[in-house]
Amino acid sequence: MDSLGEFGLIARVTAGRTYPDSVLLGPGDDAAVVTAADGRVVITTDMLVEGRHFRRDWSGPRDIGRKAIAQNGADIAAMGARSTAFVVALSCPADLTVAEAEDLNAGLWDEASRAGGAVVGGDVTAGDHLVVSVTAVGDLAGASPIRRDGARPGDVLAVSGPTGSSAAGYALFVAEVEDHPDLLAAHRVPQPDYDAGPAAARAGATAMCDVSDGLLADAAHLAVASGVVLAVESARLPVPPALREAATELGADVLDWVLGGGEDHVLLATFPADTALPSGWTVVGSVMEGGEKNGAEGAGSVTVDGSEWTGVRGWTSF
Repeated sequence: MDSLGEFGLIARVTAGRTYPDSVLLGPGDDAAVVTAADGRVVITTDMLVEGRHFRRDWSGPRDIGRKAIAQNGADIAAMGARSTAFVVALSCPADLTVAEAEDLNAGLWDEASRAGGAVVGGDVTAGDHLVVSVTAVGDLAGASPIRRDGARPGDVLAVSGPTGSSAAGYALFVAEVEDHPDLLAAHRVPQPDYDAGPAAARAGATAMCDVSDGLLADAAHLAVASGVVLAVESARLPVPPALREAATELGADVLDWVLGGGEDHVLLATFPADTALPSGWTVVGSVMEGGEKNGAEGAGSVTVDGSEWTGVRGWTSF
């Protein structure tokens, strides 16, 4: 890396890339230029820190790049928007090779393309640990953003896919059990359905969020913002057979993974009760009266089968 230098690395990882029509000017100038035909820009940022969010002995550079884009692209989708561009800042340790940096870049591009956008710029510096910081830009295409504060009593609560696989993969890595490759892969690289957010918006979703910290933890954010109670029914939660098998093997409660495990990056949304849900969405509960909005005293909460959940509730950064 030292022999290549900052600008040599930038030139190497941007060479030969093609960009979607939404990118008017890509890397190489002081800033990129992307279209904002809607007149509004959806924007989010997130960071992956080595030792906190990933381990290089568990995840390859391409996996890390894909994960960094996925967690930002899922936030864009949770607003009902589509990703158009990603800006990436890297802090690279001395032991990161040029080949590893190129693999990381390939992962960033692979997932950015899958999300519908492109990597349009960023920054590179040296550091003690590998850090990947991504800013994502999205387009609402004329639609209204789906916020967290729109859930109404009488709505249904639904998820766009199963939760718990990343948490199961983490537990398997810790236990050094390798006979569930799909769950290990789910921990390395989440697989957001980037179409699920815009599809939910078109179907009439009243509130929506990304499940990054765990279903209960993120449901609580939605419940507080909307001033409602979200009543989750455990029997309705989608639980893949592999998840149950791994829980039995490790002696774990599968619901701790499904309700409290983070980094699956599926979407959680509320819909009017008579809505025909988009493909892939599953009703897992209902919305009930629950106080005033936005954290006022007595505001929103989450129950599981009518009671407060006493198991794992999700990830916290501090």
